Formats: sequence, C-alpha cells, structure tokens
Amino acid sequence: MARILHITNGDSTTNYLNKLKFSGDFITWREMLCEGKTTTDVGSETFWKNRFYFFKTSYNISKQKFIDYTLKEYRNLCNQKSNDEIVLWFEHDLFCQINMLAVISWLKRFRKGYHISLVCSGNIKGSERRVGLSELDNNQINEHFKNRVTLTQDDIEYGDYIWQLYCSNTPLRLETVYNFNQISSFKYLATAIEAHLKRFPSIKNGLSSVENNILQTVEKQQPKSKNKLITELLKTEEVYGFGDLQYENKINKLSKLFSSFNPIKLNKIGKQVIENQVNFYGQLRNDNSYLGGSKKYSFLYNDDSKKLLQITS
Repeated sequence: MARILHITNGDSTTNYLNKLKFSGDFITWREMLCEGKTTTDVGSETFWKNRFYFFKTSYNISKQKFIDYTLKEYRNLCNQKSNDEIVLWFEHDLFCQINMLAVISWLKRFRKGYHISLVCSGNIKGSERRVGLSELDNNQINEHFKNRVTLTQDDIEYGDYIWQLYCSNTPLRLETVYNFNQISSFKYLATAIEAHLKRFPSIKNGLSSVENNILQTVEKQQPKSKNKLITELLKTEEVYGFGDLQYENKINKLSKLFSSFNPIKLNKIGKQVIENQVNFYGQLRNDNSYLGGSKKYSFLYNDDSKKLLQITS
C-alpha cells in the first residue's frame, strides 16, 4: 500500500481520522497564520521568531508551550521524507486557507516533485451552512478522501504566489489577483481572501468587518455575557473560522466601547461607532498589528467601493 502523510488543519481532524482508522502518518499544522506578522520563508528561523513574538505578545503563550505545541510538530514534518503521497486536510474558512497556503509554499520548496493532494470541506449537499472536517460523518469524510484533488504544479505555484502576496507589505495586489484564477483547485480561496481584505479598518468608523460584527451582534442579540457573545459569533462568522481565544482577544481590544460585560452592553461611544458617527481608528491604531506582511493600520477599507486605500504619511 502507498505510504501516505496526512497534514491536517488541527487536532480535532487528526483525532477524528485516527478514530476512523485512516492509514498513514499524521502531522498536525498548529498555527493561526491569518493573524500576526508572517514572512514568506515558512519554517525559517526568522519565520518562527516572528510567530513566537506574536503569540507571546498577543496571547501570552510561553516559549515552552510554543516549542511543544508547534515547533516539535514542524520538526516531525521535516523528518517525513519517504511518503508516496502527501494529503492536505483543510477547511473553507480564512483561518484554514491561509495555513494551507503556507504549507503549500513549504512543500513547493522542500518536497518538490511529491504527489500532493487536497481534501477541503465546506459546501455539503443538504446543508445550508459550510461544515468543518470533524463535522462530516464517516461516509462523508471517506467520500471526501476518495474524491481528493491532486494538486498540479500550476496549483502549487499559484498557492505559493498568493502566499507571497499575503506576506508582502501591501495587500493591494491581492485585491486584483485573488479572483482571477477561477479554474484552480482552491475553490474556497477567493472567498477567504475577500474576507481577509475586509479585516483592514473601515474608512467609515475605523473598525474591521470582524470588529463591527462584534458590536452589531451585541446590539442585536443582547447577549448576557462575554461567553454568550463569543458563542453567537462562532455560529455566525463561519467565513473566518476563528476560535474562542481569537474572539476574546478582539473583544478585549474593543473594551473601551463597552459599558458592561455582565450583561454585555455598548456604551454611548460604542453605539456611535457602529452608527458611523464616530471614527475609532485613532484609538485602535497600533503599528505592531499585522495582517500577513502588511501593517493593519496602514490601509483603510472602503465599504462602498470594496477597495483598499493606502495611508501615506
């Protein structure tokens, strides 16, 4: 039998595939490259230094935890060199799609000529929402595996190219490029990149699409607590694929717009911000905040034209 290396999007997928007795070796890609500074050279010392600095300053992750959780698994990946096929398991959302691009970029550089295929979950017949890999039943996940897409050299080059643009110091080229290649094997990538571009601050009130949705959810749903708010966001913001920690981090950064967290309520300024009466850009601006290779607050998103503007100073 062919020896397969499975590279999965997270522990839940790895555990699920092991439970279903999928044969082969497993590597779990434990990263969240959709947040914090990224560089093109995936796996280099500079790359991992940037990533650790982000996790330490944004999520208070210790060096030992970063080594145990992420670097050790990456080293295991480096040691896997005798596989007949490498199968990537990723989902439709921004979180997964950006991680997928980074893995493809690494494979292009270090596993040239290998047979690489992709299993990507999202649209399922009979479901109104896109679903994750661990939500698929036994038959569905086996069907996904059977119908996995072999990535051509053109696919790999394209995935690497989008990764290079994501890591560049400007997102402007992504605006025009991401929608061009409609025949690529990455059918959810365009939607994910579109969602990425909306994470830059709105020209109207200085908040990103995600931040605006947090405030709007508070106003519409009136959740009783921060946990209830996060639960609601996890249900409605499926295009981003964020988890509890990421939403808690974002809510905390918006704390000056809340009058109470139990129950959770906006203050007067918070209400004015979502009504575009107050622009909160100046209070949120942080020169150390990155989306990929770009400084988040060096660009503004125009909601009407759906275009980005670069701030020159």
